[in-house]
Amino acid sequence: MPATDDRPPQVERVAVTGGAAALLRRLTGVHGPLMFHQSGGCCDGSSPMCFPVGEFIVGAADVRVGQLAVDGLDDPVDVWMSRSQFAYWEHTHLTIDVVPGRGAGFSVEAPEGVRFLLRSRIFTDDELSNLTPVVAGDTTAP
Repeated sequence: MPATDDRPPQVERVAVTGGAAALLRRLTGVHGPLMFHQSGGCCDGSSPMCFPVGEFIVGAADVRVGQLAVDGLDDPVDVWMSRSQFAYWEHTHLTIDVVPGRGAGFSVEAPEGVRFLLRSRIFTDDELSNLTPVVAGDTTAP
């Protein structure tokens, strides 16, 4: 009889609401595969920015905190964050939602009259012990 793995499944650091998933499907139809970046900088730095893959270059100062599996999309939507911002958010589960209102002009949802928004909660102790690891950004990027 094969050995069983009694470890609990890894806990994802990010999730997406149904409304945000529907918007991602629509925006992917217009812009192609998408990704998020959370910088924590000025302006709309507290809002996740959504870009077509390849239009925002991640580098050594960034970490991928997760990949959103959105029903109806062929590819997962990567969620990146600046490493310095992650130092503040590493103990929180993040959910990407969408709300009415204009966000940043650089994020692809801006013309839609809505903006993406992060909702967060603190991980439980059990979740903290089973988190999906982050992935470092490209250390060869400028």
